[in-house]
Amino acid sequence: PLENAVFFARLVQRVITLLTTPTASGVLYEVDMRLRPSGSSGLLVSSLEAFARYQREEAWTWEHQALVRARPVAGDESLANGFEAIRREILCRPRDTASLRDEVRHMRERMWCEHARKKPGRFDLKRDPGGITDIEFMVQYAVLAHAASHPELVEWTDNIRLLEALAHAGVLETDRAERLAGIYREFRDHLHHRHLAGKGADVARERFAEASGFVRQIWRDLMGAPAFSGRDDCKNRGED
Repeated sequence: PLENAVFFARLVQRVITLLTTPTASGVLYEVDMRLRPSGSSGLLVSSLEAFARYQREEAWTWEHQALVRARPVAGDESLANGFEAIRREILCRPRDTASLRDEVRHMRERMWCEHARKKPGRFDLKRDPGGITDIEFMVQYAVLAHAASHPELVEWTDNIRLLEALAHAGVLETDRAERLAGIYREFRDHLHHRHLAGKGADVARERFAEASGFVRQIWRDLMGAPAFSGRDDCKNRGED
C-alpha cells in the first residue's frame, strides 16, 4: 500500500492536470503551485500540523495576506474546521502596524515592478496603481492590522464583505468603504467581461480615471505613502 504522503501527492498532481488542461473553451483554472508553503521546494501536500507550524514559524507576510482570502473547498468537516482554526489563530495575531504596512507596501511595489507593462493612455484594471490589486492589498493589510482587536474581521474571505466588516469595526469610514466596494465590483465585472471576450485587462485610462484616483487616495491615506506610478519607481528601489 502507498504511504499517505505519496498517495495524496499523486492525487494532487492529477487534480492539477484536470484543472489546467486546455479545452475548446479555454483553461478551467490557473493553478500556481509555487505559492504553496516553502514554494517550489515544498511538498505538494502537508498535514494540518505541518501547515500550522509553517504559518507560525516560517510564513512570509504575503502568505498571511493570502490567508485573509483562503477558505476550504474540499475535505471533511474536521479538516475544514482544523484549517479554519489555524487561519483564525494566525490572522488574529497582534502585529506591529508600521512594520506590517512597510512589508505589504513593499510586496505591492515589487509586484508592480515585476509585471508593469506601461502603455500610454491605458489602465490595467488589475495591476496598475488604483486598480483591483491595490484594493485587495489594502483590505488584507487592514484585516491583518486590526483582527487582533476585531476578530469578527476573519469571518469573511471576500473583499466586499470584508470592506463592510472593516467599516462596521470603525477601521474604514463607511462612505469610503462603500465607494471602494462599488469600484471593486465595477472593475471586477468589467475585467470578467473582457476575459470572456478574450481581451486583456487594459482599458482607456480616462474611462476609470475618477475611480482609480479615489483608490490611489485611499492608498495614500491608509498605507502612508503615495501610490507608485512608473518604471522610475522600480529603478529608484533597485527593482529593475
